[in-house]
Amino acid sequence: MTEYEHILVKRDGDTVTITMNRAARRNSLSADHLAELLAAFREAGTSDATGIVLAGAGPVFSAGHDFGDVAARGLMGVRELLTLCTDLMKTMQSVPQVVIARVHGLATAAGCQLVASCDLAVAAESAGFALPGGKGGWFCHTPAVPVARSIGRKRLMELALTGDVVDAATALDWGLVNRVVPDDQLDDAVAELLARATRGSRASKAMGKVTLYAQLDRPEADAYAIALEVMAAASQLPGAREGMAAFLEKRKPSWPD
Repeated sequence: MTEYEHILVKRDGDTVTITMNRAARRNSLSADHLAELLAAFREAGTSDATGIVLAGAGPVFSAGHDFGDVAARGLMGVRELLTLCTDLMKTMQSVPQVVIARVHGLATAAGCQLVASCDLAVAAESAGFALPGGKGGWFCHTPAVPVARSIGRKRLMELALTGDVVDAATALDWGLVNRVVPDDQLDDAVAELLARATRGSRASKAMGKVTLYAQLDRPEADAYAIALEVMAAASQLPGAREGMAAFLEKRKPSWPD
């Protein structure tokens, strides 16, 4: 694995863990930090790993954009920074692996955006989530995009307009995370959910993930048109053939991919 300045990347079996490692800056997302995260996800995405864990070192998950970086930029520079951040979010959803957020402490602004952009998220009871721009001077426009698609309109409005932190239990109730566990059980809970989410044919799951994102938020007729064609094509994959044969023959499948 490539060595980085702002992040740590570790491969353990079929899982790649990408850890934001700017604890002194609360894992704030400077351009260099974002670029390293993007590179790490792209590298992991081309590997034979089945899952990617996104974590943060230190007391918080991520405090969002690094204002020191933002304040030094003009309009074009900020646009470039936000484009880089958006590319990262899109890449997390386009890689074939299951991406799961391991959230402890605060996940605010673009840090909350990271959580919402992951396929799955497990939070410690100590976690908190916020789009604080609503009570500041720079509204959380781009972080609100994936958050809106996770929690719905009225809850988004409360989170974005008040800027207040919601606790992990509220985030679970709102649909921003999948699980909330005691802090000392966070790693086990992440591993357990990831293990269940990475079972089966790798090729089938990779196609499934891409298709889920492609049809989300589309009108129902369009969503069915997309899903129908992909599902028909997927029926010819070796994994699909093996899965059906194993079911018919009443045996455990032996996945070819």
